[in-house]
Amino acid sequence: MDAFYVSVELVRQPELKGKPVVVGGTGRRGVVAAASYEARSYGVFSAMPSAQAQRLCPHAIFLPGDHDLYREVSGRVMHAFRDVTPIVEPLSLDEAFLDVTGVQRLHGDPLTIAKALRTRIWDEESLTCSIGIAPNKFLAKLGSEEGKPKISKNGPVYGPGVFVIAPGSELDFLHPLPVRALWGVGKATGARLASLGIETVGDLAATPLTHLVRALGKASGHHLYALAHARDDRPVEPARETKSISHEETFAHDMSNAADLDTELVRQSDAVAQRLRNHSMVARTATIKVRFGDFETITRQLSAPQSFSSSSELLRMARSLLSEIDTGVGVRLLGVGVSNLGEDQGQQLSLDLDGLATAESAAEGAWVGSRTERQVTTNDLIDDVRSKFGDGAIGPASATVNGELRVKRRGEQQWGPNQKPSVDENS
Repeated sequence: MDAFYVSVELVRQPELKGKPVVVGGTGRRGVVAAASYEARSYGVFSAMPSAQAQRLCPHAIFLPGDHDLYREVSGRVMHAFRDVTPIVEPLSLDEAFLDVTGVQRLHGDPLTIAKALRTRIWDEESLTCSIGIAPNKFLAKLGSEEGKPKISKNGPVYGPGVFVIAPGSELDFLHPLPVRALWGVGKATGARLASLGIETVGDLAATPLTHLVRALGKASGHHLYALAHARDDRPVEPARETKSISHEETFAHDMSNAADLDTELVRQSDAVAQRLRNHSMVARTATIKVRFGDFETITRQLSAPQSFSSSSELLRMARSLLSEIDTGVGVRLLGVGVSNLGEDQGQQLSLDLDGLATAESAAEGAWVGSRTERQVTTNDLIDDVRSKFGDGAIGPASATVNGELRVKRRGEQQWGPNQKPSVDENS
C-alpha cells in the first residue's frame, strides 16, 4: 500500500489532501509511522523521530494515528487478496505476498491480476497500492518499490503502479541496483562491502563467495551471494505461526515511581493476556523489556512450570522480573510479552476460586457448551463482557487513574507518546 496510514487518514479527512501530513507519535519521544509524499519531499520518512520531522517540516500536520481503523481497512484489503488466491502471506498491515501460480486459468496472467486488484482497492477503499510481479518473493518486493509513486512537494507523482520482472530478466534488473537494495544490507554491512569496492548488486555477484564469507561470516555471506544471483527459494506462507505476543510503551517522561510502573505492568499484562486468549493460545514464558533514559535496554525472562493465559499469572511473573531491576534511575520504555506459545487445550480442574464458575452460573448452565471440557474462569467472564461491551467495559481496578479505567489496546502508542501526556505519565 502507498503511504498506507496517511492515505487512510486522507480518505477520512479529504481536506488534508495536498498538505504535508505525518502519522505517528506527536510528542518529543514519538516516531513517524508514515508521511505523505508532500512531507517526504522535506526529508520526512517513517521511523524518524517526530522531533526531527518537525524541524525538517515545521508546517507539517501531525496526526496521532488510529490503529483500529488501519487494522479494519487492512482486513478488507487482505480479504480482496484472498478472493484472488488463498496463498497470501501478510508481512504487516499494509504489505503481503501473493502466490498466483495456481489461479491464472481463473483470473488471468499475473499482470491482469495485479491491475484488477489495484482497480478493486481503489474502487472500494480510494487507496492506491504498488505491486511487483516476479518469480520469487525477494524480487517481487523490489519490483513493488519500482512501482511506487515518486516524491514531490506537489504530491505523489504516480509511476506504473505495477512492475514486472519477467523470468530471464532477473539479473538485468537486479545487478545495476545499489547493494543496499538487498535484504540484510544495512548501514554497517553496506560500509563493509564498500570497503571491498562493492557498490552494486552486480559487484557483489562478481565477488567470490569465499571472499564474502571471510568478510561477512558464513550465514550472511551465503545469504547475500544467493540474493545477488536472484535466488530466493522461500515459499509464500499463508499461515505463519505466532511465536510471541507483546505490548510495550514509551513514556512521555521517565518513570521511576514504583506504583506508577506497577500500574503500567497491570495494564500491559492485561492487554497481552487478552490477546493470548483471543488467539486461543497459552504461554510458558513471560518477558519484560526495560529501556532507561540513556537508551540502555534490558530484557528478562521467566518460564512457568505450567502453561498459562490468565492476566493474573502473567502479572505475577512480570512483577517478579521487574522487582529484580533497579528502576530508580527512570524508565523510558516498559514492555511485557509472552512466548513459547501453544494451543489452549483446556485446563485441569482445580479448587482455585479463580477457576470456578459461580454456583448460580453453573446451576443455570449459562456457560455450559460454550467452552468444551473447561471450567469457566474469571478471565472467561471478562472476555465475554469485553466482547459484548468493548475493551474499556471491564478491567483491573489497579489499572484505574483518577477513577478512570485505562485498558491497553493493541497498537496504542505504537509510535511513541503524543504531545499531551497522560495523568499517570507525570511521575
